[in-house]
Amino acid sequence: MMQQTLSKKLRIASEARPAWAGRPTIWGSTLRGVAFLILCVLVLFPFLVVVSTSIATQEALDANGGFVIFPTDVSFQAYDQIFNGGVVTRALLVSAGVTLTGTAISLLTTVLAAYGLSRTGSLFQKPLLTIVLLTFLFAPGIIPLYLMVKQLGLLNNYWALILPVAVNAFNLVIVRGFFMNIPKELLEAARIDGASEWRTLFQIVMPLSKGVIAVIGLFYAVSYWNAFFSSMLYLNDSTMWPLQLVLRTYVLQATPLVSDTMMALPPMQSVQMAVVVIAVVPIVAVYPFLQRHLSKGVLTGAVKG
Repeated sequence: MMQQTLSKKLRIASEARPAWAGRPTIWGSTLRGVAFLILCVLVLFPFLVVVSTSIATQEALDANGGFVIFPTDVSFQAYDQIFNGGVVTRALLVSAGVTLTGTAISLLTTVLAAYGLSRTGSLFQKPLLTIVLLTFLFAPGIIPLYLMVKQLGLLNNYWALILPVAVNAFNLVIVRGFFMNIPKELLEAARIDGASEWRTLFQIVMPLSKGVIAVIGLFYAVSYWNAFFSSMLYLNDSTMWPLQLVLRTYVLQATPLVSDTMMALPPMQSVQMAVVVIAVVPIVAVYPFLQRHLSKGVLTGAVKG
């Protein structure tokens, strides 16, 4: 009798649960799997075409109309030409240096500013926060930015790619909101124990904020890595160009990367796709490690007393 009553209560409770909290049906699971498979194909298929075309021969390109999905004959001649030319190698080092330096500076300044703006009673907290929020409505134009960089003497300087965009207002607001959700009891306990603001930030606030810092770091890194318009404005010397600007110039103008005309040149389409692969692979390779660290940081920050 008790077993029947218990099963009846469980059945009533399961029927009373909302649709999103119940167990999915077979058809629901099947449709979800099909939708996920279609999304994976839509995302991976263009990348497969780019990689396959970059290692395809001229015969394969002619037979498939310029793009190859599954190459029969593999040739790495396009990559040999790119790295032997030296232009892409130098541009890759420039992009890596700007991305690492810019991301470190942006994270440091964003975290410091967000922590100061999240602390009630900080000096000029409300006026500074108002200025930050106003940047959402009144973004600076291209000409004022160029004139500012010129007046600071940063033309043809790598700092012109970092300092004008060192702090993003949107990222700053996100980090500030996360800092404000940290329990005040932890900060008050640190203050009672004699911890300074610097020690509170680096030993209490930042360990609890690994998730949001990882996300913001990813935003900054991708922004620095993909930036080419600022390079086109501020860098007149083509030897200083980062990878994305070299990629744009080469793909649009098909400019040769080597001056040796006696060597056998690979297909132009393969070289263009090879440059695209070189520009995309670093971010794709770093993201899985950042994703694992991001998940761990989110779980750590979710434990609040």
